[in-house]
Amino acid sequence: MGGIVRRIYLATVVLVLMLFGGAGGYHLLGRGRWSWSDCFYHTVITLSTVGYGELPGIAEVRYARALTVVLIVLGTGSVVYFASNVTALIVEDDLRDLFRRNRVRKSIARMENHIIVCGIGRTGTHVLEEFRATRTPFVAVDEDATKLEHLRALDPTMTYLVGDATEDETLVSAGIHRARGVVAALSDDKANLYVTLSARSLNPSLRIVAKCTEHSAEPKLRKAGADRVVSTNNIGGLRLASEMIRPTATEFLDLILRDPEHVLRIEEATLPATSPFVGRTLAAAQLRKVSDVLVVATRAAGRYVFNPGAELVLEAGLTLIVLGERREIERLRAALGALPPAP
Repeated sequence: MGGIVRRIYLATVVLVLMLFGGAGGYHLLGRGRWSWSDCFYHTVITLSTVGYGELPGIAEVRYARALTVVLIVLGTGSVVYFASNVTALIVEDDLRDLFRRNRVRKSIARMENHIIVCGIGRTGTHVLEEFRATRTPFVAVDEDATKLEHLRALDPTMTYLVGDATEDETLVSAGIHRARGVVAALSDDKANLYVTLSARSLNPSLRIVAKCTEHSAEPKLRKAGADRVVSTNNIGGLRLASEMIRPTATEFLDLILRDPEHVLRIEEATLPATSPFVGRTLAAAQLRKVSDVLVVATRAAGRYVFNPGAELVLEAGLTLIVLGERREIERLRAALGALPPAP
């Protein structure tokens, strides 16, 4: 790209010099016989090989026709060089865009169990940051190509798709039939409602998390198929209250999420029936020897047990909610033969 731009710049400079050099040459040779506009016009039609006619009395002016010959030989080449580089720029830009779209399609075609993030605004950008931190595969979808290109420059591994997330074709292109979930993070509640409805109809097994700004939109989003609805106003209010009445606890939670050296997260791991730990008590399992994580709660049959005791029996389908670094949580899941988070 940069090489072609430099060549176009050089061709433009040469072409401008030929135009003004030719016009100045005719005006100088004619000693005022022709006006500057006539000289410039004659230079243009000479360089373009149009050749409507010569300047009046040009045959009587010494060296005038010789200058015309020079312009035809040298100037025509500069025009062709300029035109060819402009054409190359257009074609290369189109080809580059075509190759990029092909790479995106191939990349998405290989993805499974990923998450589609619809709307990369102020909220969606933070969603992507968390997914990157936890190495969660995702496809970012937004209509603003410039915004996506900027984020791709910061993270060359990011997979994104330029398109309208409310259209079924865009969601299908993002691999919704193989996806694990959809995050509807558009700025408009109606758009998030439409995304939720479309996503649920295209893949009934998806987990859908939708953003809402107006409280009245929450029940509509749930009826449309959202598994969870996150009210940004509600979350913001809770955060403000927490900063006031429990600042140390809030600071600790921030440390968990934002510590660049230790990516601590509260994650989950569901035991399959084939897990070697099924039937053992939490004490007998000795999970701290398997992985450096802290079991903070369990969930079975829709019931949560917080701070479970050592006598708790690990059963198939039990979900452990643990606190630890990402790599330790992955180690735990591997040891347990654990299932990924359920949609």
